[in-house]
Amino acid sequence: MKNQIKALLIGCAMTFTALQTQAFQFPDVPENHWAAKQIDILSDQGVIVGYPDGTFKPDDNVTRAEFASMAIKALGQEHTKVIQPVVFTDIDSGYWAYDAIQKALYFDLISSEKTLFRPDDNVSREEATTVAVNALTTEQISPAKAIEVLSKYSDIDSIPKEFLIPAGKSEILNMIVVAPNSQKPALEPLRPATRAEVAAILFNMREQAKLNPNAKLAEAMRKKTGNGYVIEDATIQGSVGTIPAGSVFPVKITKYISTQTSAAGDVYVGVAPQNYTTKDHYILVYEGSNFKGQLLDVRSGKWFVRNGVLVLENSLITTYNDQVTNFKATGELSKDRNWFMRFVRATLKGEKLEAAPTDVVYMRLLEPVKIDLTNGWIYEE
Repeated sequence: MKNQIKALLIGCAMTFTALQTQAFQFPDVPENHWAAKQIDILSDQGVIVGYPDGTFKPDDNVTRAEFASMAIKALGQEHTKVIQPVVFTDIDSGYWAYDAIQKALYFDLISSEKTLFRPDDNVSREEATTVAVNALTTEQISPAKAIEVLSKYSDIDSIPKEFLIPAGKSEILNMIVVAPNSQKPALEPLRPATRAEVAAILFNMREQAKLNPNAKLAEAMRKKTGNGYVIEDATIQGSVGTIPAGSVFPVKITKYISTQTSAAGDVYVGVAPQNYTTKDHYILVYEGSNFKGQLLDVRSGKWFVRNGVLVLENSLITTYNDQVTNFKATGELSKDRNWFMRFVRATLKGEKLEAAPTDVVYMRLLEPVKIDLTNGWIYEE
């Protein structure tokens, strides 16, 4: 009986594990699909998404606007700011992928030689592969070298001239995507790329960009450093910094508050007086970031009754890149006193507390905060 129960438990555990393993798979992308790995990983990370019915439709096509959005997400640059946008006649700032397209232009993934972007046209295999190569710093090759490395493809003699070098570089880096079901593979540069092919191209691009990004991406992907207030217990994993719960940090008050004139529930506003950094000087929160919350507990100082109490509760932060998100912390206003004043206040009570604009209050973080050290973006749980 014990053995039967044990076998049943093991069976249930195996079933549960199998379900977990398949949690990110689509019913129309079986495990043996040639691009299943890339589709699963990128969909799990939000780079690509399925359809409302739960399917992925790996053989459907992708528009140029969709591909630009996917490429920026794959490179982790969706929070980058573009100061000088490029003007196209067929999209404006209200278009859903406008920001992603502008970022793709800024990072030199695509060119702006033409006034039309054609956002709703299907992205071709040539265009998708060229974007992937443009994301990288690569060695220059000659047309002759490109023809040499591409000679195994059946349509080498008919590929567009402008695609020869990008295709050759892509082949050298083992980034060419061809479904492994043909005896003599073909580049098919002008054919619209399928969703499965796009997933594989983006996956290859991202892996190579980790090693050799182009100049603009290298700068954007670099963890930013600077001097400031060091949060000793902050940790780093890759490009993500974590400020643990319990960390203490300074906030400069920008609005006068006091135990005698303020009330619980009043809004308080503060600002980071300097960068908050790790011990290695990686910037976690930038100087000038705004904090906002309310006064949680306000009790006026009264002689012989009590000393003043003023507790702040922070709820939000507005970062230097205009992200507004949770930043939960508390702080209590207090005064530094010598031994005599400590005796007086303990005996007579009645101390009043106030913070004028530019005064600093030290806050204690209530929940851990994770931050992208390349751009200051706070991950929202």
